[in-house]
Amino acid sequence: MPPESVRPGDEYTERAESLLANNYGPAPLTFVDADGTHLVASTGQRYLDFGSGISVTSFGQGHPSVRAAVLCQLDRVWHTSNLFYTLPSLELAQQLINSSFAERVFFANSGAEANEAAIKLVRKAASLNRPPERRNIITFSGGFHGRTLATVTATAQPKYQQGFEPLPGGFRYCEYNNVEALNEIFDDTVCAVMFEPVQGEGGIHVARPEFITEIQRLTKAFGAYVIVDEVQCGVARTGKLWAHEWYESFVPDVLTSAKALGGGLPIGATLIGSRLKDVLEPGSHGSTFGGNPVCCAAAGAVMELACDPALLQRVGALGALLTQGLGNINKKHSVFAHIRGRGLMLGAELESEFKSHIVDLVSACRDQSLLVLQAGSGVLRLLPPLTISEADVELMLSRLDAALESDWRD
Repeated sequence: MPPESVRPGDEYTERAESLLANNYGPAPLTFVDADGTHLVASTGQRYLDFGSGISVTSFGQGHPSVRAAVLCQLDRVWHTSNLFYTLPSLELAQQLINSSFAERVFFANSGAEANEAAIKLVRKAASLNRPPERRNIITFSGGFHGRTLATVTATAQPKYQQGFEPLPGGFRYCEYNNVEALNEIFDDTVCAVMFEPVQGEGGIHVARPEFITEIQRLTKAFGAYVIVDEVQCGVARTGKLWAHEWYESFVPDVLTSAKALGGGLPIGATLIGSRLKDVLEPGSHGSTFGGNPVCCAAAGAVMELACDPALLQRVGALGALLTQGLGNINKKHSVFAHIRGRGLMLGAELESEFKSHIVDLVSACRDQSLLVLQAGSGVLRLLPPLTISEADVELMLSRLDAALESDWRD
């Protein structure tokens, strides 16, 4: 049974508001402990986590394999910079190469940095054999690629860009999944296309097969490159190790990963295919903390877990179970217009008349000790740990049902 409605008074909220930059607007909760699929607040209240820190703790809190790898590395080398090699970074690079199309890997600290490296990589490649005007990168409406000045410009959402002008040039925007619009905007000044196979922040939109096929055709015809941003949708989240693997015979030139890759520790990776493997040369790019051995040790353990075929199959099965449960709830409440996604990356889009209340619904879920996210325009975003059980799914659905029974629309 779901708990009684909880409205915690957090003793740390006032302190946090006086100390931290005011750019997040977090809920009045301070988490002090965690285990598996639950977070524990300073009030002692336990919350079922169906957000995973925005698809980061994909193997839950304190997974024994990840914890053991980190503790082992903490007794060894913590940091050397990239003036030297470390074994965890070499071992992780080998895992990433073995599990993908990549032939080289660049390590950074975050998804934004991984995407920044990808942008620089394709422009550097274009500079070697193309005129200066061939530097444009096409990105898509609803996409999200980071918060650096270049990646926020690549993010074709004005709300993230306002106030940070002048923005760097060289980006063109196109409607996601619109084949005709892509043909109209593509020309010989384009050096690359950058997109998410499943959009996260934009509202859990899945790329259509015909859209992927047209990207392949156009980039081949114009000699351009393909960057897939799998910062949120990668590392087994969709039921494939990499989300682009859902599309037969589709091989990108660059893949960016972060979030779940570190299991909770900060790491980003840019996976580089054969066409671009020799573009970066000494001094062309760098990251002081990129390839940190502790973070790479954690990521190595994560990759072992994520590559397990049984885990990938289970993600698909649990995603189907959760989708079915959401559909059943919607028969009762009639609040969702669409339920979409892949695996355990799901979005439930509210009916038009309820979209303005998405923040209220997220809050109502929190009152029921359930942590969920929002995305896009009125979309309830679900990114639970991949380690959830059937019991966790049932508990989540019962708490969501209770939240929908409350006065969140008033």
